[in-house]
Amino acid sequence: MSLWSGLYAQLWVMQTLAIRETRTRFGNHQLGYVWALMEPLIWIGTFWGMFQIVQREAPTGMDMVTFLATGIVPYDIFSKTAERCAASVDANRGLLFYPQVRPLDIVFARGALEFATYVVVFVAILGGHGLITGELGVADPLLMVQGLVLASLLGTSVGLTLCALSTHNKLVDRIRGPLMRPLFWLSGLFFTLNNIPLSVRKFLMWNPVLHCVELVRSGFFESYQGHHMSPQYVLTWILVFSFVGLTLERSVRHKVEVT
Repeated sequence: MSLWSGLYAQLWVMQTLAIRETRTRFGNHQLGYVWALMEPLIWIGTFWGMFQIVQREAPTGMDMVTFLATGIVPYDIFSKTAERCAASVDANRGLLFYPQVRPLDIVFARGALEFATYVVVFVAILGGHGLITGELGVADPLLMVQGLVLASLLGTSVGLTLCALSTHNKLVDRIRGPLMRPLFWLSGLFFTLNNIPLSVRKFLMWNPVLHCVELVRSGFFESYQGHHMSPQYVLTWILVFSFVGLTLERSVRHKVEVT
């Protein structure tokens, strides 16, 4: 019973932290929750307009808006989760005065909040587009959800590792952005693995975020099957980053916990 009661207590702490983070993040801004929806919509609208100008079409069987949405939103789940988890302890250091709160609780609470937020955004974008066009169908919902979940877990594990590393050296916070930015162009937001040359594909397949995007698109579009995606490959990266992050967090816990 002590194990279950301890687990319940930690889940309650994480839920409380997530609610507090929600109010802090969205409650202090005029746009509130709307901004979480507007940001990916701006990206989708921008690149839709650019592709219209250059007369580039979406891959066969795909609509341009849904093609962009199934790339941008999974990438945002990964990148925003990694970014916010990496900064979670520094932004909430005062909460560590409470004995029930641990650094891992803060990291995981932010990861869960980002996932929930972007799933709602994803459903709103695709649902709204479906209502406008009269066409909405998901080929394999489980496969699509698998891609979203893996993107979230990958972002959380990367964020945990970066959070622990930044406790050792604040230089990590400065180089985090430049290191993450190239992934925007290399994660399949504007292309599919099936439509690029083999020589380039071999290089890009090292990127686990690209596999998450391929999983989401394969689950959403009936006409597309990602022959080169691998959930096991993404899971390997998640396990590696989780092991490194948890090990580093254990070694720096005494620096961040308030006794």
